[in-house]
Amino acid sequence: MKTGSALALVLFASTAFLIAADVYQPATIAPPAPPREFRGAWIATVANKDWPSAPGLTVAQQKAELISLLDTAVRLKLNAVIFQVRPSSDAVYASAIEPWSAYLTGIPGQPPQPYYDPLAFAIQEAHRRGLELHAWFNPFRARVTPSEPVAMNHVSRAHPEWVRSYGDQLWLDPGIPAVREYVSRVIMDVVRRYDVDGIQFDDYFYPYPVQNSRGVNIPFPDDASWRMYGARSGLARDDWRRQNINEFIQSVYQNIKAAKPWVKFGVSPFGIWRPGYPPQIRGSDAYAELFADSRLWLANGWVDYLAPQLYWPVNSPGQSFPILLNWWAQQNVRHRNLWPGLAAYQAGNEFPPSEIARQIQATRAQPGASGEILFHLRSLEENPALAGLIAAEYAQPAFVPASPWLAPSLPAKPEIAGHTNGNGLILQWTSPGGNTVAKWVLQFCWTDDTWRTVTLPANQLAQAFSFPPEIISLRAMDRSGDLSPPAVIRKTAAAPPPAKSFWSTSRPK
Repeated sequence: MKTGSALALVLFASTAFLIAADVYQPATIAPPAPPREFRGAWIATVANKDWPSAPGLTVAQQKAELISLLDTAVRLKLNAVIFQVRPSSDAVYASAIEPWSAYLTGIPGQPPQPYYDPLAFAIQEAHRRGLELHAWFNPFRARVTPSEPVAMNHVSRAHPEWVRSYGDQLWLDPGIPAVREYVSRVIMDVVRRYDVDGIQFDDYFYPYPVQNSRGVNIPFPDDASWRMYGARSGLARDDWRRQNINEFIQSVYQNIKAAKPWVKFGVSPFGIWRPGYPPQIRGSDAYAELFADSRLWLANGWVDYLAPQLYWPVNSPGQSFPILLNWWAQQNVRHRNLWPGLAAYQAGNEFPPSEIARQIQATRAQPGASGEILFHLRSLEENPALAGLIAAEYAQPAFVPASPWLAPSLPAKPEIAGHTNGNGLILQWTSPGGNTVAKWVLQFCWTDDTWRTVTLPANQLAQAFSFPPEIISLRAMDRSGDLSPPAVIRKTAAAPPPAKSFWSTSRPK
């Protein structure tokens, strides 16, 4: 798949070729399936980890940094970024519900000056580069550090009865129904107002346990909500906490689909569901400690993709990357997308950069897995050895895998026609009425049977070829990644070319 300048090299020329009039007729040739693999990277805003690199940068600096990160993604042939828009019950976008994040300006509640909307800008620039953008939310975290200032309209001030202090952080209590409704409203505000391709949660639901001086886990302080809502539920306290999160996940999924069915919903949970699953696995128990039953969400189809954070090496005895990935694949009975999270930030520290390449290869070898997400994008920008290995693994571009359950039917087949003249070929097409097109997938080949694949924007309905291919195929792709049947035409006759010409007629390489 070629885009940008590479597309121009194949499809356009600065000179006109003198060729004879060719005849194109419909053909039943099947073009090759375009390559599919999710290649994502997280862009973390919390603590200025990825972007912006520091609070208080000018708007021009913020935009330049974000463009640099997106250009890195394109250079490495990624096809998606997961952009953190709500790190601490704040907003990296214009919100009437929550305050502007201090990670932008250094002052909580203060918008960028001169004003711009970072999420709208990020979506525009990502889509311009052919990248999906998924908005990443931390649902229940209210404050990361005790010294972190908060705006006057921050939820910890507007609704202190919802907030619990745990360790040195503040958390919204998931056991309060109004909290879950509030967070859902924040998420749906973004879904409705922004052209995001996905919504993602990471591994934080109830917080990771904090220990006292004796090394004993301190219970999450939800006695008030337990007495009010849990004690009469008929459930044990741990089961009630899990039910709170389960109901929240299911509700968010259903709300997104009701508003925009094509917007994917994903979760990136802790990579171990429970120790002992499978038997040799050891580590933290997300089911019992974070009250996150991510296996249930996958089994019930409450996610469009799951990205378990498999941040351990291939040969780690108690947390082997391929063994855990295989276990997750076996739980995926509804055949949702499975895209493990890889610890790119550890390359060169906990393990050599070549470990990430091994994990990409292991993911490709695992039936049921179709890509990965790298944490995090700046670590690729700042680690040339790792970037080189990833570029080698992603040598050819790939489309995001389809999510066929999101669309009731395939896009309609376009109608195409080729018109030749002395300057080459003009390919034109129309889309049947009512067909929703996100982009066009154009494939073509000359006599060597080597197919080229390019993507074109949905509003484009014609394409010029200076050197007409032998076979041309066009398919519509919808927002769910589904492809229409191909419309194919083939060159079937041509008059002899002029005897002499000083124009070059060599085929582009």
